[in-house]
Amino acid sequence: MMFCPKCGKLMKSRDGKLTCAKCGYAEEISSAEKEQMKKVAYMQENDILIVDEDMDIETKPTCAIKCPNCGHGIAEWWLRQLRSADESEVRFFRCTKCKHTWREYD
Repeated sequence: MMFCPKCGKLMKSRDGKLTCAKCGYAEEISSAEKEQMKKVAYMQENDILIVDEDMDIETKPTCAIKCPNCGHGIAEWWLRQLRSADESEVRFFRCTKCKHTWREYD
């Protein structure tokens, strides 16, 4: 995300430029920024959206849990709010061995 250098508001993509809705500041979107932007036409409630899934960054916490796919005992985990804010988050797990992803509800 890019914030306006003049007023600090979030800039939005419009006509190949990042534009501030408050003050009107605009700048061209670089080719690197274009690569990072991804347009999603729709998202269903049960979709799992993982940003930069091709990147192998080992920053997620891990825990001891048995993978239902291969039986390995360690998985990365993260939380995602899929429903309304008054409902609990969903825990996602990804096996560190076979990369199988599954979820658990509270």
